[in-house]
This record gives sequence, structure tokens and C-alpha cells, in this order.
Amino acid sequence: MPLSPTPSCPSCNHSGQSTNLLRCQSCNVVYYCGREHQVADWQAHKGACVAIKKATKTLAREEQRLRSLPADMFMPQPIFEEHAGHFWGIHETRPYMRARYALVEAILKIKTYAAVKAAHEHLMEMLRLCRGDNMGVRDLVPALFLRLGNDQGCYDFCVWYATTGQEGDYAWGDMDLGFLDVKDANVFESVPENLTGSYFDLSHGVAITLLKIKLFMDVRTLRDSSMVGEKVPQEIIDGIRTQLVTGTVIARHVKVTDIDSQNTTIEMLEGQLKDMYTAVDARNTFFWPSLLRPGGNLTARPQAFSHGSRSEMQLVLQYNYDAWSETPGAIDMIGDLKQGSE
Repeated sequence: MPLSPTPSCPSCNHSGQSTNLLRCQSCNVVYYCGREHQVADWQAHKGACVAIKKATKTLAREEQRLRSLPADMFMPQPIFEEHAGHFWGIHETRPYMRARYALVEAILKIKTYAAVKAAHEHLMEMLRLCRGDNMGVRDLVPALFLRLGNDQGCYDFCVWYATTGQEGDYAWGDMDLGFLDVKDANVFESVPENLTGSYFDLSHGVAITLLKIKLFMDVRTLRDSSMVGEKVPQEIIDGIRTQLVTGTVIARHVKVTDIDSQNTTIEMLEGQLKDMYTAVDARNTFFWPSLLRPGGNLTARPQAFSHGSRSEMQLVLQYNYDAWSETPGAIDMIGDLKQGSE
């Protein structure tokens, strides 16, 4: 099921505002209804919590080390203000960037909205500090947008990298140039060519496929609710539509009461889904079969990978699997597409 922004106690599933729940003071991403349930959950929570606490201390130590470095003509202080955008290119910043990524990995072991939000914020800050993204953290970001329910943010992010980010003359070191500045791109449009070609970013392509599936399922549900409207009380229909449209991108592009418009959109999305399925399959033939039956691929630790390899599939699967598993019906739809293509 999708993650809920409303925190809940893992021991009893009691939910409420974060101000009314007890937050774990070590990891800061798990909430409890009280001390008793926090103690009861400790054995299950301990491993991930201790790892986050340790990674947080390491990051704080590396940040302090950077801030304490003496200024010189090549590295004026304050480094976080004077060199934002150029981290990693400065050798002294690399331990800090590695430590921050290690914290992200630790946080993502916990499957809560708060954990995903914290990891997403760290990664976006890492991209701000190092626009060139030598560590490749941009591959994790789209799936986190989707897990947070920010479909528009996911699409804007991927479109920027598929357009401006592919320009050969884009000066990554020029802080005056726009960066990740695509806003409100049309999620229903045909996918940019750079997201379906021979060398597109596999992780971004997988995330866009999931986004298109989410749109397809929502518009189909919206259409079906319109078709049964005469047989179901209006307040129930309104509730279904509100749940689908409020806070999503659908309201801006699909007429809520126009069945013909909905049918046209569904047909268009079906075509886009088939195109994305084919593009991802051509890009890495291991991916879709492994999404359907992940097995040990979710725990593999490949150290390096080549284009189209099994190792590449394992990394991308690990970056994206939670987003797929938290979207009911999405993996089944890939199974249907795979069966239809055989």
C-alpha cells in the first residue's frame, strides 16, 4: 500500500499527528503511540535505528571536519556556501558526500513516509552541493518522489535530466544556470525521446513507467466511477473522485465528468505504457523479469556494472522496487504487458 504522510505506531498501527506521537530520538523517522510500544518494538527496530544513529554521527563528524579546514586561495571558507555545486570535485569533500549517502542508505531501510522524506531531502541537498552528481544519486530520486505521492515532481525531475541535462554544452559548474528548474511538465505527454532511446537512464525510465501506470489506473477508476454514477449515491462517487484527483496532476489534464475525454486519455496512456515497457526491456532485458520475481536481486551488492548488465538491473531494482510494491496493481500490470509481448 502507498505510504501515508500521517505517522502510525508500528506496534498497533495507531495513527495521528506527529505532535501526538512519540518519535524515536535516535532515528527520528519512526513514531510510537507511547513508551510501552516503543520498548515492545525495539528488537525489530534496533538494527536499522542503530545504523542510522551511527551514520548520523559520522556525517556530523565529516561536516565539522570540512568546516574546520583552514581557508586558502583554492578553497575559501565557508566551504558549504562558497563551493555549493562543486562538491566532489574538491577532494576534501568526498568523505562527507560518502557519509551522507551512507546515511541515506541506512534511512531507507525503514519503510515510513518520514524516512523516505528524510532520504529524499538528503539526496536533493547532495545534488545541490554537487550538480555534476559524480556519485549518481539522481538515480534514486524519482522513485522517492513517487513514494511521497509527488508524481509531478518525479516527472519534472526526469524531464530536466532528459532535456537540459543531456545538452552537450550545459556548463555543470556554472551556478548561474538553471538547475532542476522544470516545473509542471505535462505528465500525459509522449515521453521525451531521451527517456526511451538506446542509452537513457534506466532508473528514470523505470520510474516514468510506474508513473504512467499510476495515471492509467487513476483515470480508469475515474472513468469507471462516472459510468456507475447513476447506480451509486453521488456522495460515494464524489469521494472516489476527490481521493483520486485532489493533490494529484489529474485534475489539471482530465475532465472529471467527461467520459469521452477519459477514454481518449486511457487509450493514449496504454500506448505510452507499451512504449515504455518496450524501451526498458530493450535497455536491460533482465529488468522486467526481475521486477516480477526479484528474489536475491534485492539484496545483491554489485560493486560495478555495465550497460544492460545483470548488475545494473540489481541496482536499479533496489532503487525502485519499494515504489512499485507500494502501488497496488502496478507489478501485475507489468506481468500482463510481459505476457502480451511474448
